[in-house]
Amino acid sequence: MKRAMNFSAGPAALPFSVLEEVQAELLDFKGTGKSLLESSHRSPEYDGVHQETQSLFKELIGLGDDYHVAFFGGGASSQFAIAPMNLLQGGVADYIVTGSWAKKAAKEAKRYGDVNIAFDAEDGKYTRIPAWDECTFSKEAAYLHITTNNTIAGTQYHRFPEVKAPLVADMSSDFLWAPFDPAPFGLIYAGAQKNIGPAGVTVVIIRQDLLERCKGDVPSMFDYKLQVEKESLYNTPPAFPIYFTGKVLKWIKAHGGLEGMKKRNDQKAALLYGMIDKHSGFFRAPVDKESRSMMNVVFRLPSEELEKRFIAEGKEQGMLHLKGHRSVGGIRASIYNAAELSWLENLTAFMEEFARKNG
Repeated sequence: MKRAMNFSAGPAALPFSVLEEVQAELLDFKGTGKSLLESSHRSPEYDGVHQETQSLFKELIGLGDDYHVAFFGGGASSQFAIAPMNLLQGGVADYIVTGSWAKKAAKEAKRYGDVNIAFDAEDGKYTRIPAWDECTFSKEAAYLHITTNNTIAGTQYHRFPEVKAPLVADMSSDFLWAPFDPAPFGLIYAGAQKNIGPAGVTVVIIRQDLLERCKGDVPSMFDYKLQVEKESLYNTPPAFPIYFTGKVLKWIKAHGGLEGMKKRNDQKAALLYGMIDKHSGFFRAPVDKESRSMMNVVFRLPSEELEKRFIAEGKEQGMLHLKGHRSVGGIRASIYNAAELSWLENLTAFMEEFARKNG
């Protein structure tokens, strides 16, 4: 079987060994004579999958009993509204706007309370993460919302704000890429389809003190308290994506946990950014070096014609989805956890030759 080098921003590449495991279990899950796709979410076989996946999240991140893991449908974009629906109603929340998704999150929050834009990087075309003394924080904010990695602009937080308010974070595109201290975070949410699994499930991690603050007058399907109380089984959860995500978490654990992922991801990013900087007169990275994403590497070539040729020739060599987001153009290579080091070796060799021929 010939496998492509998949640089998609999401849904993204998945570990090949996990795909093989899922394939092997697809028709007969652990001797039950049926697929997990055909199993009730109340069945013993699914219950084991559900509980194990929740436990793996806690183990990998190092979460104590004061944190709860819940599963939602609707993608991370639904959490743009669900988070303020539970936590904000009538209050004020701070938002740092560092990209398109952060901007959309702030827009949704305005439906439920006052939103203070502590910093807006749009004027600078979202090319950097601000210093904290550039931000204007509220004195009594219910929370501070950040988007930890920006898939379109290619920026990423490499340290988190130190503020009194609890952090609420959309971690969709860099979740579990490296170890981090969960203590400042009251709420974390992440769509699985970029770094930890397939599309269809959103992971929500909420700390007990924030859970206690949640409003009780929201629709049941959006109620964090109810979903935690029912262990995400109030209705049928996205069972198969949860199962698949659990497999990916086991793969992460087997490859050294979050420390292992950081080592793996640092190597890949060093190769790619090293090649960009080596040929900085040909490959132009628009992002400030201190804000560069380790997950989504964006760069431009001297002309759009060369960019189109780069994408086409890369595709001929089995390198897929190198085209930048339609709103900004250029080139984007998404190098999430499952991307192989060999892909980056091939990509950088291709870049070296392309620059030599066209520079």
